[in-house]
Amino acid sequence: MRVLYCLVIMLLFCHVGFAQEQTAADSATALPGIEITAFGQSRAISCGTIVKVVHDNNLDRNNKTSFVNAFNTVAGVRMEERSPGSYRINIRSSAIRSPFGVRNVKVYWNDIPVTDAGGNTYFNQFAYPNISYIEIVKGPAGSMYGAGTGGVLLMHSFETAWKPALAMEYITGSYGLQNILASAGFGKKENRSLLTYTHNQANGYRKHSSSNKDNLGFSGQYKVGSKQLLSVHVLYNHIFYETPGGLNLSEYNANPTMARPAAGIFSSAETAKAAIDQSSFLAGISHQVQFTTAFKNTSSLYGNLAVVKNPTFRNYERRVEPGYGGRTTFTYERALESSKLKCVWGGEWQRGIFNTQVSKNKNGHPDTLQTNDDITFTSGQVFAQADLTLSHQWILTAGVSLSRSAVNFTRLNSYPVQQQRRVYSNEWSPRLAIQKRFTNNNEVFASISKGFSPPTIAELLPSTGVISTFLQAESGVNYELGGRFFFFHKRLSIDATAFCFTINKALVLRKDSSNADYFVNAGNIQQQGIEINAMYGNSFLADFFDDFIIAAAYTFSYFKFGDYQKGTTNFSGRSLPGVPKHTLSIRWDILTNRGYYFNGNGYYASHVFLNDENTVAAPSYFLAGCRAGKKMKLNKRLSMNLYAGIDNLLNKDYSLGFDINAAAGRYYNAAPKRNYYVGIAFQR
Repeated sequence: MRVLYCLVIMLLFCHVGFAQEQTAADSATALPGIEITAFGQSRAISCGTIVKVVHDNNLDRNNKTSFVNAFNTVAGVRMEERSPGSYRINIRSSAIRSPFGVRNVKVYWNDIPVTDAGGNTYFNQFAYPNISYIEIVKGPAGSMYGAGTGGVLLMHSFETAWKPALAMEYITGSYGLQNILASAGFGKKENRSLLTYTHNQANGYRKHSSSNKDNLGFSGQYKVGSKQLLSVHVLYNHIFYETPGGLNLSEYNANPTMARPAAGIFSSAETAKAAIDQSSFLAGISHQVQFTTAFKNTSSLYGNLAVVKNPTFRNYERRVEPGYGGRTTFTYERALESSKLKCVWGGEWQRGIFNTQVSKNKNGHPDTLQTNDDITFTSGQVFAQADLTLSHQWILTAGVSLSRSAVNFTRLNSYPVQQQRRVYSNEWSPRLAIQKRFTNNNEVFASISKGFSPPTIAELLPSTGVISTFLQAESGVNYELGGRFFFFHKRLSIDATAFCFTINKALVLRKDSSNADYFVNAGNIQQQGIEINAMYGNSFLADFFDDFIIAAAYTFSYFKFGDYQKGTTNFSGRSLPGVPKHTLSIRWDILTNRGYYFNGNGYYASHVFLNDENTVAAPSYFLAGCRAGKKMKLNKRLSMNLYAGIDNLLNKDYSLGFDINAAAGRYYNAAPKRNYYVGIAFQR
């Protein structure tokens, strides 16, 4: 009955969309030079879901220290930053499993898997110049991208449009912000290279929250003969940031800038010198060959290494995480009279060989060894998908993948040496979708997809130090219905999606009395939601204005525990913590023909429950920011962009990321109050 109810609601929602005027347009025209690659299709609606693109329109609007503001302009997506450099990405509540880091979201950079075999992604290794645009796939995408129920991020360094250029940018601002970005792009479209460097440092808003980051990247694409394309990508990143820790409500209200004080047997964040010191290296090569006009293959091989030191108020953790793997995809297209068939199949394999050591923390230095674990995690999948386009613009898609993963733990500090193993195998992830495109390019779609997500290394070996191979993979079926509509002669576009997603054996976070993380399988989680993205663009007063764009993104999230028992307490029917029921993002851009421009943005989030009991909630908040500047030509080859901006214009108190279910009520991580920045950029 619940599924039937969801489908009825979605059909009614879709009918409302059709009651409007329909005009011809293609969403791709709003982003020239962008190629949609998700699910092996060149369509903004792929396999029964809308693929959203985060482009320069969103990325280049702030001080370029993080991607938080850009991601939060997309309905159904919420990015958080508890400490500068500590990111969580929530795609339809996927952050419920992530007290820190990015999990249950699969990330690729130029066809190279960034998410390691253990399911973790160091998203903070990327800087603004590494990425030209990002495709966001929401919900289960296992039919092509393996394990995961949260979604997929496909990040690209090159747009289809290419122009060689040298660029340098400097930004300074409040709290000691210093940001340097440099890039050199050279070559032609078929043989092009991009070298980037970024340095960022800041003192931070809170005590003990300084950060320092250096990023060096290289991407190259080279045509080999008439049918082959070779790509090489290398990324090195070092980041150090202090972690001030969570505050309880009285501490947060008294002084939100303070770091976590000493409590009981645990030292303060400052005494413990709590911080993350992370070095990462990623290198990959991708080869594409066009065997015939109908048949091609793209294959990638990569290797990566992450070295992390993490002193906390509880202990001192050291992780060394090398890994390697590859992915191959075959594509075959054939015209069938008035129809077209496209088949995509292939596989992906990854292996990580990790070592994690946990010691007592003595004033920021490792002391007595507590645990020493060697961990081997191997994951693989094979997938196949068929896509049939019929003459009347019907598109039928069927895809499926089969995944298997295995993890081995060897605890070296205890004798006899302990070994544990767990295999998650024979997990099928099918997807069925149907899409109808009308003559005016309005489109509607429906899909059913299944996803599964085994526990990550961070969940199998949480901060309690207890190896948790008893955890099971979560899985669920997602029903999705929506459409894309255009009005007013292509000036207004609206994307609308409704979904129902039930996750069984859901992995949820708990905290022990010392605030250490651990995970359990809850019964199930019921997720129902509506996501709407709208954009309007127009030119008026042609003697002065070149362009005016306003965009809005609204998310309604009705997420509940379906069957969840914690001890003797039944939490069934209670709201999922950490997920606001309503969010609304608004942004607007004004560009004049004299080079002056103005960017504005607003973001609203309704109240958020902070524990499973729903007894504590953070209040709603509204943020506003703006940036103004002037772009000018200094000569025929050199241009300059001079700008200034304000974040948190209304000087609001809020927390950009909570510690859910935290012991002693330490939920809050205060975000900066009103702050300013100025920047200057040169391009040749």
